[in-house]
This record gives sequence, C-alpha cells and structure tokens, in this order.
Amino acid sequence: MQSPSKTLIIRFSSVGDVVLTTPLLRALREAFPNSQIDYVTRKEYAELIQTNHNLNVTWALDASTGISGLRALKQKLRAEQYDLVIDLHGSLRSRYLRRGLGARRALTIDKRIFRRWLFVNLKKNTYPGIVSVADRYIEPLHSFGIRNDGKGLELHISDDLLFGVSGKVASRKLHRFEKILGLCPAARHATKEWPADRFVEVAARFCREKNGAVMIFGGISDVGRCEEIVRQISDRIEPERIISWAGELSLMESAAMMEYCDVILTNDSGLMHIAAAMKKRLIAIFGSTVREFGFAPVSDHAVVLEIKGLYCRPCSHVGRSACPKGHFRCMKEIEAESALDEIRTLVKDSH
Repeated sequence: MQSPSKTLIIRFSSVGDVVLTTPLLRALREAFPNSQIDYVTRKEYAELIQTNHNLNVTWALDASTGISGLRALKQKLRAEQYDLVIDLHGSLRSRYLRRGLGARRALTIDKRIFRRWLFVNLKKNTYPGIVSVADRYIEPLHSFGIRNDGKGLELHISDDLLFGVSGKVASRKLHRFEKILGLCPAARHATKEWPADRFVEVAARFCREKNGAVMIFGGISDVGRCEEIVRQISDRIEPERIISWAGELSLMESAAMMEYCDVILTNDSGLMHIAAAMKKRLIAIFGSTVREFGFAPVSDHAVVLEIKGLYCRPCSHVGRSACPKGHFRCMKEIEAESALDEIRTLVKDSH
C-alpha cells in the first residue's frame, strides 16, 4: 500500500489519552520516515507532543472558542491537503474535523463501546483479553503493516526544561534523602481517588523506613486535596521531607521532576501515564475502573492494585463523582500495607 505523504492525527484530550498515542507516533515515523506527520490536540495538552521528534507540526485547538474555533482550524488543516487522517478521538468534534479535510483516506479507532457498555451496565465481561489503548491506537494502521514496537510510552523533554527543573530540585536539597516517593493522589473523578489517609499512611511510613522524602504531583484543580495530604503527613514526619508541586509545574515539568523519584504511587490518572512514559517504577490504584478498558499503565515496572471480583465493579469507564452503592469498597478495601509491600519490592529491585 502506498505510503502517505502527509498524515494528520486527531486526539483532542486528555492527558493520558495523548500520552498513549506516543507509540503510534514512533511507529508511524519508522514506517514513513520521509512523510509529514502532524497532530491536532487541545492547547492545554499540546506541550505533551510539541517536542516529540516523530512529529512535524502540532496544531492546538482552543476549546473555549467553540464551533467557530473548530471551523477556523478546519479551514487551515484543509489547506494542508492531508492524504491520511487518523481519528483517535471518535467524537462529534473529531468527526466534524475529519470529514471536512478532503483526505483520500481516513482511519478510526475501535473503542469497544458495546463491550464496555456490557461490562459497566450488566457486569458481563466479553473482553477476550486486556489490550492497551496504546495498541488500539495502532490497530487501524495494521493495513500498512504497522505494529507496536513494544518500547512503551515516551515523552521528549527539552534541555531548557530539564535545566529549569534541576534548579528547583537543587534548591530543595534532595540529596539529603536516600529515597524519593512520588505521590499522584488526585484524579478527575472521585471514584478513581484512593482515600487520602492511605496516601498519608504510605508516605509517612516510607519516609521513616527509607530515610526518604515525598514529592506530590497534581494540577491546579488538585491543590486543595494535595494541601490536605501535606498537612496530614506533616503531623507525622518532619515537614522538610514533603514537597508539593501541585499547581506549580506544567505537565512536562512534572514529567521531568518524576525523574528524581525512585517509585511513584498513583491513582488511575493522566499522571500515571506520564510516570509510565518516564519509565518509572509505579504502583497504580484502580477503583471504579478496570484494566480491560485499556488504560492500565504501559510499563514492565508497574503494579496495579485492585479488588478483583467485586460485584459492582466496574461502575463506570471514566469514573464517577461518588460511589453509586455508597460503600466505596473498590478503594477502601485496598490497604496501605498492600501498597507499601509493592513499594518495598520495587525499590529493592531497582538496586
């Protein structure tokens, strides 16, 4: 099949979904080394792929501009005359964009919507196995002979950004501590958040056992939860062992800062995928969602903690604002000791 000269990838959001496209970008560049490969995403996620060596141009959509902004973007993209468009979003907006570009060929992702509906609503698991979304993104390219190379997720961080982050680390004198634990305690939906007291318990005991320190990661919307966790940890260990970056770092700065962590404890969130892209050893807590949906961390050094066989799980494929049953067993039954055991193993294996 003839190689495309100009390819456009569409994935508007969110953090994890965009990071999960990086194996596809690498595979495309390997298959079409001389082609132009461009990407369109929302402007708040553009930093995740703007410096990706496998891309030529990143187009950023300002979602606040509504349909007028989308229409203007479509006009610009149409002028590029792409011959292949890969729609990895599958939404009304992406369909509107895809169909207006005049490309000779358009490919879309199979989201397994019916299987997902059966699992969430009838608790009937018809998934033949666990296939990562990173692999699902590549499935439409099988007709070109393209496969996942198995090298995982990746983020390309600029030297300037790395230098700036190293300065922040130096100012905190982290060399005083033997081990650093990263915490990503927030998520977009409440049923994907492990109880705050469990993060506090793990952090305090880690610091005592490993002569360690804790870095907390999160966005602006996570500041309140992260500050409360900092306060509770400070009641149990020396405050200088706790550093919260919540609301202070960009997504790529957070990725660069994770390089200084020996292990990361996280919810099922976008930061989990960033940690996986940085090849960090990590423990991921899964509550209302399940691995069959394809969003488990893509990593050989990751452990997923979950309560298997719980009758009400999964209750959503994205998460909910509260437990629909009122008991929140999927999270409350995962004990701090379970996470600590995995952390001890991962830290020991890293020697």
